[in-house]
Amino acid sequence: MKALIKICSPLLILLFFWSCNTKKESSDIPLAERKSVEMVTNYGTMVMELYNETPLHRDNFIKLVEEGAYDSLLFHRVIKNFMIQGGGPESYTASSNDTLGDGDVSYTIAAEFNPDLFHIKGALAAARTNNPKRESSGSQFYIVQGKVFNDSLLALAESRINRYLAEHFATNDSLNKPILEAIEKAKTEQDTVLYRQLNDRLDTIFKTYTNFEKYTIPEKHRTVYKSIGGTPHLDQNYTVFGQVIKGLEVIDSIASVETGMYARPISDVRILSARVLGKE
Repeated sequence: MKALIKICSPLLILLFFWSCNTKKESSDIPLAERKSVEMVTNYGTMVMELYNETPLHRDNFIKLVEEGAYDSLLFHRVIKNFMIQGGGPESYTASSNDTLGDGDVSYTIAAEFNPDLFHIKGALAAARTNNPKRESSGSQFYIVQGKVFNDSLLALAESRINRYLAEHFATNDSLNKPILEAIEKAKTEQDTVLYRQLNDRLDTIFKTYTNFEKYTIPEKHRTVYKSIGGTPHLDQNYTVFGQVIKGLEVIDSIASVETGMYARPISDVRILSARVLGKE
């Protein structure tokens, strides 16, 4: 218990002051009414608080937990100082040689970006494909381990955020529809030379695209990233919908396991059970 207190107490203090400073900007639903989920793994137990500010993701996660959908699934992708990812349905019966990560449920969830929710250590967020609407996977999630940043690293992270935003808005800009259609046609026709040429041209468009509002990491977020840590380059591009409030040391333990191809742990890291707290 002492290790848990030492790890969690600075985070809880920072989050307390942070939530006080942003109280007027947040949901009208009181903090006390947030739902929590207990997730038991073979490396320990975590408790995650779900944000009311992201109701689509919150309700979907609760539904899957109550259905037992996460019980016995693997954390199939683990990258130290970055994140641990799980929730792929195919991992339930996966052999040690299977390539994991493509499995999902039959639906996606609309993105729910919130300027006050960011990728602090312990953040619970939704995985997704590189789809134009940035819709989330219906079942796959990741939990941030991250690392502590300094100002120069935060400047690089901010640059990456804006690169992702430029790609998103350029992809959805009707002026770029012809080149996107040409790329798909070249792909379908297996014209690899044309496909590469068009992709190079699209990459140039991404690098020079400016028709969007650039993102600046808020000072209150920078303070947390420089003390607690996280993965800031994912902000405003992947939906954060919860936070680990107990068991941060479990994230560190899982993130430290030996991994093989595609960052899959050599020895299985399994979710033994998950349940919504307060329900019997």
